[in-house]
Amino acid sequence: MSDIAARVRDLLDRIPTHVTVIAVCKGRSAESVSEAVDAGIAVLGQNYMVDARRIGPTVAGRASVHLIGRLRSHDVRPANLKMFDMLQSVDSLDLATRIDRVSEALGQQMPVLVEVNSGREAQKGGVVPESVEALVREMSGLTHVQVVGLMTMGPLLAEPARYHPYFNETRQLFRHLQSLCLPWVSMTVLSMGTSDSYEVAIEEGATMVRLGTAIFGPR
Repeated sequence: MSDIAARVRDLLDRIPTHVTVIAVCKGRSAESVSEAVDAGIAVLGQNYMVDARRIGPTVAGRASVHLIGRLRSHDVRPANLKMFDMLQSVDSLDLATRIDRVSEALGQQMPVLVEVNSGREAQKGGVVPESVEALVREMSGLTHVQVVGLMTMGPLLAEPARYHPYFNETRQLFRHLQSLCLPWVSMTVLSMGTSDSYEVAIEEGATMVRLGTAIFGPR
């Protein structure tokens, strides 16, 4: 058994079954990603379009693919959206409207997560918590985009325990949005936590965790 396969199987044994493990493919070879899928990974996370195109043929039909990196307006094109089963980094109405328009042309509905800038960091993408509800309400009028939840990264911290307040605030926001019962908004996915913080994220209610180093080892 390869190191990747062993790590995947250990993680899947330890992580609760209601939590989806996303293998972050940034900088990884197609062969390594294929090993992770063979070991039981069902969802891949891509940061960049170029990586999605490079790895896509190797795993086609074997795993779902989510865009977890920054999505820029000029990248919202039919050929690009076809590569993904979910977009996890929507942070503006303009971007959501573009996705809606292209999805309509493709005859599909695109599941998306609203990215929450839980650390309120000016240099990062995402929506500050105070503005998330307004954005979700605006997006609920789009008929080819379905808001299925929230995603947050949190700030880069040295100690995993320090992530609790950021993940907790995002969970509270998630629950509040669930209670609103808005059209085209289902709020079933809470994507939080990376290799350094996923255990805290699960404690705080994450239903998805995004793991790169924990699966593939250091880059």
